[in-house]
Order: sequence, then C-alpha cells, then structure tokens
Amino acid sequence: MAIKRRSRISTEFSSSTMSDLVFLLLIFFMITSTLVSPNALKLMLPQSNNQTQAKPVTTISITEDLRYYINNDGKLQQVQFNEIEPFLQRTIPADDETYISLHADKTVPIEEVVKIMNIARNNKYKMVLATSAEK
Repeated sequence: MAIKRRSRISTEFSSSTMSDLVFLLLIFFMITSTLVSPNALKLMLPQSNNQTQAKPVTTISITEDLRYYINNDGKLQQVQFNEIEPFLQRTIPADDETYISLHADKTVPIEEVVKIMNIARNNKYKMVLATSAEK
C-alpha cells in the first residue's frame, strides 16, 4: 500500500504583480490630480491664523495686475470691474446664507478689495476674504 504525501501549500509570495498594480495606481492618481483644478489662479494670499468654515457660492479673484476673475460653477471667466455687480445679481440670489469668497493677491491695493466688498454689501452678500495659513 502506497502512502501518498499531501501536497504542501507554498508560502512564497510573488510581489511582482503587486508592484505593477501600485505603479499603475500611482500613475493614475498623478494624472488625475493635475486635472482637478485646471482653472486655478496662482495668487499669493495674505496669511492668517483664523479660518472660516463657510461654503462660498462663488469666488472672485483679483490678480496682481488687477484682472478680475469669477469662478462660478467651476467655470473661471475674466470680467471687467464694471461687469462684476450685474453678473452677481444675475446669477446669485441675495439672502442671509449667500457667501462669496474673495481671493486677492497680497500685492493688490486695499482700495480694489474694498470696491469688491462694497459691491457685496450693497447687494446683501456675505464676503469671505481668503487667506493662506500662517506658518
């Protein structure tokens, strides 16, 4: 009578397929992360240690060369200063929960920031001045 040996389970692990999978995921996330905000402006924001949790409806950005941009529903478009108030009145209802985020480069004169804040106050919008975290 022949006694058969039981087959042994191999305890070896081949990591080559796992490393291929990790590299594919890494490439996928690197490519998709560059597509997340292609319409973002590079602004040097003033620093602050106070942060708000308000969710803005739209964003108004002022670049260092005094160009105005409105980001509404993910669409970034350049506007002239005199077009800002009519645009906001057309697209955003004025109520107590309407927040607008203002992103102004730190080299922008304060008069330009105050002009935008006056537009918000006249239309009963709440304005949030965006800042970067203090280091």
